[in-house]
Amino acid sequence: MDAVKNTDTICEKVEHVHDIISKKWVSSIIHTLMEEPKRFSEINAYIPDLSKRVLNERVKDLEDMGIVIRNVITERPIRTEYSLTRKGVELGRALKGLEEWANKWV
Repeated sequence: MDAVKNTDTICEKVEHVHDIISKKWVSSIIHTLMEEPKRFSEINAYIPDLSKRVLNERVKDLEDMGIVIRNVITERPIRTEYSLTRKGVELGRALKGLEEWANKWV
């Protein structure tokens, strides 16, 4: 019985991850933030087909999930940057494997 319960828990967690990364643009946003923090306009420039409205929604969702953090830089001019949390960086590394697979097979 414990093995079945453990499998159910793992399946639920995997499904939750699929729910997160299956939203359009989420993996692209994470990929964009992997190297360094970026301002909203920079993220938008890296993903030109992504509307500002949807980018705003996705960034807020990722913030709520603890994947992205919003940093207000108080030096003049005041600006806001987005970066990945540790959780986000680890997800980005996992997505990198998918990217490598896609480059090879798709």
